[in-house]
Amino acid sequence: MGGEPLRQIAVGAGLEKGRRFYDAASSTWMVKVFPGEFHIARKADETLVTVLGSCVSACIRDPRTGIGGMNHFMLPSGEADAWGGASQSTRYGNFAMEKLINELIKAGCSRDSMEIKVFGGGNVTTSSSMVGTKNANYVLRYLQAEGLKCAVQDLGGDYPRRIQYSPATGRVVRRLLGRTDTAWVAQEETKYARQLATEKVAGEIDLFGED
Repeated sequence: MGGEPLRQIAVGAGLEKGRRFYDAASSTWMVKVFPGEFHIARKADETLVTVLGSCVSACIRDPRTGIGGMNHFMLPSGEADAWGGASQSTRYGNFAMEKLINELIKAGCSRDSMEIKVFGGGNVTTSSSMVGTKNANYVLRYLQAEGLKCAVQDLGGDYPRRIQYSPATGRVVRRLLGRTDTAWVAQEETKYARQLATEKVAGEIDLFGED
């Protein structure tokens, strides 16, 4: 498969229309994080937002610096669960986790001080493969293998989630979505899974695209 790197969202005018917007009610900039992406927030007025079905997001920050980030992955791992040697593809959690942690360290965060919260992994599709459960189990195994403590986990279930994460404070707002949203997210995930089965990863895929 392809070696497409996980895409870091740039901050500023280069963002796609609607990806970053100002929310007057909370006086913060909302930044959407789509599948295969991660974003590092260095400013106190940034909140990271994503929608998760079977996917998992890790929200990680260093409380001392107030710098943190979020990733979003759909499949657990590549290359026989090798933590460090997996194909650098947007679909795999092992690369998504390593990339986010490494970039946070580069931004001045201490690995030993990281506060980690993980969300998602719901089984929202009718598939018997239980991708959500696999993703949820994977991220916990990864953290254990790396000696990293998980402060909060909200994983599994049958419903998708909308996550808002403010790295400066560590505050997370998690909202479970209803049956109508579940059907929509399941449909989008099924389409995405079919793409993965038939195509090489050769570009950016916005799974839960919102305007």
